[in-house]
Amino acid sequence: MNLPRTLGELRASAFSEQRLRTRKVKDELRDNLIAKLRTGETIFPGIIGYDDTVVPQLVNAVLSRHNFILLGLRGQAKSRILRALTSLLDPQLPCVAGCEIHDNPYDPICRRCRDLIAEQGDNTPIGYLSPGDRYVEKLATPDVTIADLIGDVDPIKAARGGHDLSSQHTVHYGLLPRSNRGIFAINELADLAGKIQVGLFNIMQEGDVQIKGYPLRLPLDVALVFSANPEDYTARGKIVTPLKDRIGSEIRTHYPSALEEGITITEQEAWAQRDGLDLHVPKYVREVVERIAFLAREDKKIDKRSGVSQRLPISVLENVISNAERRALRNAEKTIVPRIGDVYAALPSITGKLELEYEGEMRGADTVARELVRAAVARTFDVYFKDLNLQQVVQWFDLGGEIKLADTAGAQEILEGVRNIQGLTDKLAPLGIKSKEKPEVLVSAAEFVLEGLHAHRRIGRTEERVFSADKTAKRPERPIERSEDEPPPLRNRRPYN
Repeated sequence: MNLPRTLGELRASAFSEQRLRTRKVKDELRDNLIAKLRTGETIFPGIIGYDDTVVPQLVNAVLSRHNFILLGLRGQAKSRILRALTSLLDPQLPCVAGCEIHDNPYDPICRRCRDLIAEQGDNTPIGYLSPGDRYVEKLATPDVTIADLIGDVDPIKAARGGHDLSSQHTVHYGLLPRSNRGIFAINELADLAGKIQVGLFNIMQEGDVQIKGYPLRLPLDVALVFSANPEDYTARGKIVTPLKDRIGSEIRTHYPSALEEGITITEQEAWAQRDGLDLHVPKYVREVVERIAFLAREDKKIDKRSGVSQRLPISVLENVISNAERRALRNAEKTIVPRIGDVYAALPSITGKLELEYEGEMRGADTVARELVRAAVARTFDVYFKDLNLQQVVQWFDLGGEIKLADTAGAQEILEGVRNIQGLTDKLAPLGIKSKEKPEVLVSAAEFVLEGLHAHRRIGRTEERVFSADKTAKRPERPIERSEDEPPPLRNRRPYN
């Protein structure tokens, strides 16, 4: 498709329709959203777990032509949702070529474009904006100035061009004017200084901005969207009340409510494809990794106000795969199959993402992380083996059996030892494992069973990953022998009359 390249060609094209010439960006978002709703197309691809909660509220906000804010803890896809709004923009939008604020050729607002069109008329060059060009994002920090967002008068431009300071030719535009006819997103709005938040009033209420106190008013066409962490309202700053009042919709995000949703998100976001080797991540390993985050969000030793980001299981899974990859490379294996030992090797990707309460600080991040992994293994183990009798395996260790499953040892190296454990390889059916599977798969499944028994304190394991009988297990106490003259315990004595 050959797009019009001059204003004259544009006026003779499909872009000449009155609706397209005068349509505002919020109307454009609304029109394209309505088209998606009518066809049943997925509105926000890649956003998982929000279909019945967040997405309907987003749809209502766009249909209402609202500026809106997403409130949620870290790692709840707030930025991803804001960036996904570009899917509701037109594929191409004509503008005056070279304009810093993407002026509408039919209704220019900056002095340069008005002068250019007056001078060249139908020969005025036309450029086009893609949806990505029309999205501007700013992370709010305390050092952001009003000039960064709105703009400032540039005295050097005035001196070189011989312009008066009140002329638009002297303006250096900020991010907000440069997002004209598009979407302007501010992440972590609460971190923006109060006086800078006040600077957003005019654009939200009146639709224009004023620069440096001069009578330079720009009637911008911008959809303003924000994100913030509810904790930041009181911790690092707050959103000033008049600004909150001008935000049309306040939408709350949340963490995945079901384990399968979390696994799907982690699988989508984690970098799992490794060159040169086949990769097989068992389902139980994915479940253990995801349960770490779910358990952490419930743990009293972890600060719930800060939350546990969905980035935690993503980083853990990447580390788990990398540790398994390192083992495969060292042992010349052709298939990467993670084990539970690799989850323990991924502790550095857990500890840095936990904000601990006082009790957690006293125990230490490493200890808390290990407890989370152990609890996640125990719960996942119960899903597969809760009703299966594994006493035969436990008895093998009680009779003096011992095996070392180092996370660096190759599968072939330890497979023979695993097969010596009485009844172990016969109990892998709940995992969908058959006896003729690859050694890497068999060893991973067998280790999961042993780790599950250890998590339930039925067998022991050292830090060197040597599995043996659990010497700390409570044994039945022998009855205490008493002499005939010794009085019975107080609880058995008859009360005095």
